Amino acid sequence: MPIVRVEMWEGRTLEQKRELVEVFTREMSRICGCTEAGIHIVIDEVKKENWAMGGQLCHEKFPDPPA
Repeated sequence: MPIVRVEMWEGRTLEQKRELVEVFTREMSRICGCTEAGIHIVIDEVKKENWAMGGQLCHEKFPDPPA
């Protein structure tokens, strides 16, 4: 039972996440020789204010474009 954990900034659409899990599942099954039914994928969405790179919070380093 492979488990794939994806951590990424929040903000992806449901369609983007759907495509991501479909592709990860298909390719994990192909590469590892396991059934797709046994593959688990967990997506953890993290706010940019809770993620830092190089000593700087990502919401400051990579601000969202104005709406």
